[in-house]
Amino acid sequence: MNTKNFKIGYVILRLTIAIILLSHSVLGIFDGEINDFGNFYLNKVGFAPFGVVIAWTIKLSHIVCAVLLVINKYIRLACFATIFVLIMGIIMVHFKEGWFVVGGGRNGIEYNFVLICVLAAIMFFNSGSTQKSEEKCVNLYHQKHHPRPVQNRAIQMK
Repeated sequence: MNTKNFKIGYVILRLTIAIILLSHSVLGIFDGEINDFGNFYLNKVGFAPFGVVIAWTIKLSHIVCAVLLVINKYIRLACFATIFVLIMGIIMVHFKEGWFVVGGGRNGIEYNFVLICVLAAIMFFNSGSTQKSEEKCVNLYHQKHHPRPVQNRAIQMK
């Protein structure tokens, strides 16, 4: 793995998650889903009268995270906030539905799980500055796959 491949992979992850978060959020804005989630779910499970406000905050946080992923700013904060929202979604909505989103079930946790894992990877790759992270990853890779031969001190002394 070299720095160029790392940069390309990192950009692909960031932009993919940004597209997913934006498409999911923007659709919810225009089809009334956000208000329905706030009124018909969050208010009913104990968040009344703030259900709609919380629902809008969730969707707007996804939009903010997507924008920050695209511009590569405040990545760790954005990912952490989104991971928190996704975990709460698992706890409150998806866990009781099982693992599968489609196929073996409906509305399960697998989609949130994948998003959480990718956001965590993005946070890991972004620890500190991107340049330092790239160097660390490349150095770890080379140490593991191309170890330097250990020189024998006895030979050096002769």
